[in-house]
This record gives sequence, structure tokens and C-alpha cells, in this order.
Amino acid sequence: MPGLIGKKIGMTSVFSADGKNIPCTVIEAGPCVVTQVKTVEKDGYSAFQLGFGEAKEKNTTKALMGTFKKAGTTPKKHLAEFKFNEELNLGDTVTVEIFGDTEFVDVVGTSKGKGFQGVVKRHGFGGVGQRTHGQDDRARKPGSIGACSYPAKVFKGMRMAGHMGGDRVTTQNLRVLKIIPEHNLILVKGSVAGCNGSTVLIKK
Repeated sequence: MPGLIGKKIGMTSVFSADGKNIPCTVIEAGPCVVTQVKTVEKDGYSAFQLGFGEAKEKNTTKALMGTFKKAGTTPKKHLAEFKFNEELNLGDTVTVEIFGDTEFVDVVGTSKGKGFQGVVKRHGFGGVGQRTHGQDDRARKPGSIGACSYPAKVFKGMRMAGHMGGDRVTTQNLRVLKIIPEHNLILVKGSVAGCNGSTVLIKK
């Protein structure tokens, strides 16, 4: 499906026509350059590779430099593939205006890393027991994690303490509130996974 690579700027709020204050996320979407055209004959599928953000030539591999030179553009920091209904040519620029007639979009981002966390913060457990009657060290523990005699094992997928965050998260059906083409900005209702300045993918 058509889309763009962008950067999360941050959150703000706008007023609707009936005076309601709506929280929204500001995303810098594009402009993206078509760096490669995938075809069924050569690659087995059809898609367009877009590049976003400037990168230093010394930090770019020779293979990628060849791709960028063929497209006639400078080295790009982020690359992603999208399928467009219309035909695009190598080196074409795709802007936020492709979302001009779009009411809802999906945004893919990487959630903030929280490190190693316990079950209360990671899964919302209520804890075990109370802090009274000599039990002052079990308040935020997970409790029992398996059966005693049968099957005498812990099932796969048991919710336990562990690494939290840093996952690829897709937020679906976010309403497009406003598009500002002159600044390459798109405002979507609600929150988007990731910290300010992180890279996101916006899809129709």
C-alpha cells in the first residue's frame, strides 16, 4: 500500500470545528526519493523503494552508493518499500500530498525501551497478597507460574518479568486531522509509538 517514511516531531493538540480539544501527533512525512524500482521480472514482485533523511557518504556502503548514484540522489539514512498504484520513476520525489484525500492512516514505529521490568509494570499484574502479617516482600511478585504435579512444567508464553519496549508497533486507523504541505507535516489524532525524533512509517 502507498506510504511514506517520516519522523515523529512530538505531540500537541488542535481544536475541532465544534470546539473540542483533540490530542494529536505531528509527523514530518517526507519528502522521500524513489531510490529503487522493484519489478516482477527481476525481483519477483513489484514495489518502490523510498529513501528519507540525509546520510554521510563515508557511512554508506559502496553497494548503497551505487543505488543512490543510479537514482541521481544523495545518500539516504532510511529506506523502506511501498506499493503505489501509480507508476513512479527512479529519482522521483514523493511528498506528504499523497495523503491529501486520505481520512485514516496506519503508523508503524518502535516503542520506547524500558529495559528489564517486572510483571506489575510489564503486564499490569496486581501483585500477591498484602503487606501485613509479616509479608512485606511479595507485593509486586508474579505468584504461581505453573502446576504442582501435572504437567509439572511452565507453559510457553507465560507472562513473566523481562525486557520491555523496543518493539515494532503498528497503530491502526489514526484519523488525519491536518496536512501542511509547505512544511511536510501531517497531524494524526492520538499517539504514535516511539520517542520524539524516531523514524516512523505512514501507510494509507
